[in-house]
Amino acid sequence: MSITLYHGSSTTVEFPEVRRTKYTKDFSWGFYCTNSYDQARKWASRNRTGVVNVYAYTPDPSLRVLKFDGMTDEWLDFIGRCRAGFVHDYDVVEGPMADDTIWNYVNDFLAGNISRAAFWELARFKHPTHQISFHTIRALSCLEFERSEPLP
Repeated sequence: MSITLYHGSSTTVEFPEVRRTKYTKDFSWGFYCTNSYDQARKWASRNRTGVVNVYAYTPDPSLRVLKFDGMTDEWLDFIGRCRAGFVHDYDVVEGPMADDTIWNYVNDFLAGNISRAAFWELARFKHPTHQISFHTIRALSCLEFERSEPLP
């Protein structure tokens, strides 16, 4: 059974890739998607020409998958390590995506400006969105491109 995922971009991405960039993201380098069409629209709208790409994702039980069901200490520590350059060996990582406000709290925590307890106090009423990142060729093979939708 497949799951519909979305990727917001400036272009159609029929053949996703894992690219190393200057900065690592929450779950390190990877191809990031979400199960939220609205979130993908936000990602796409950051570009002059935005496109929401739609994929069918069929999970492969033989892959190494790390899933965070919510914002936890483990999630926060993993994000901190990844943003600092840690490269893990998971094929797929799934979990909450910090919105702009939570992102600021994470940065403050990682910079030592607030304690872990202060982070959780600030973040407890925030509702993060979903992200799933694909980190290997095998993981990307679980995605089947369906279509792209240019934003008006």
